[in-house]
Amino acid sequence: MQLADLLSSNNAIIFFLLFSRISGVIAFFPFFSHKSIPVSVKTALAFYLTILFFPMTTLHNIPYEVSNIALLVVGEFTLGFMAAVILNLVFGAIGLAGTQISMIMGFSMASIMDPSTGTNTPIIGQILTLIAVMILLAFNGHHLILLYLSKTITHIELGGFYPNVNTWNYLSQGVKHMFMMGLIISFPFIALSILSDVIFGMLMKTMPQFNLLVVGFPIKIFLSIMVMVAVLGAMMNIFQQEFLSAFEYLKNLLI
Repeated sequence: MQLADLLSSNNAIIFFLLFSRISGVIAFFPFFSHKSIPVSVKTALAFYLTILFFPMTTLHNIPYEVSNIALLVVGEFTLGFMAAVILNLVFGAIGLAGTQISMIMGFSMASIMDPSTGTNTPIIGQILTLIAVMILLAFNGHHLILLYLSKTITHIELGGFYPNVNTWNYLSQGVKHMFMMGLIISFPFIALSILSDVIFGMLMKTMPQFNLLVVGFPIKIFLSIMVMVAVLGAMMNIFQQEFLSAFEYLKNLLI
């Protein structure tokens, strides 16, 4: 009798809406949305989490029209998408800083396939992004995402999410902040590039036979690597603080 009750139409719609919300989180959130993870694994994880969180969900007065259910499904996907965009802005700052550093080091043409996005990115940006993912796992950022998912189930009724004005304002400010953070992270390398260019210019004035292409670029690459070794810990500390700050803002989506 209990199994027959679970297979009711009301529970079927609840299960489908919950699966849509969790699928939106798995499809867009950092680490879970990585392209190297097979779609079958993501689907299985979403199905398992749906079964796990199903006892926490309640929904009353469900409209059985197909159009209404379709709108509710879109709203569930939107919840995961909006939250993922806020967190991915932090990864965007790291990628932007990596692009700037690659240009300074002369590695802008050395692009490799980024498995997380499926696009070609400079090699330094790819290295920094992979290190950021490892830092995310080190401070259990993936666990925070799952905890946030459980809070959305208890605070937002299925089909009851609508983005407010503050969310759109935060996203517009977050894009601006992403560029600022990318500039701040890459600033030591920009300062090194300006200083080295001034020194190389003075050398070329005093020694016209000085070959900048043969001597200057290897020196700039070596100095950039030394600076990266020195400031990499600070860069990842900034990333962790910004990620946790963005994660704190996700609580506003629960209101």
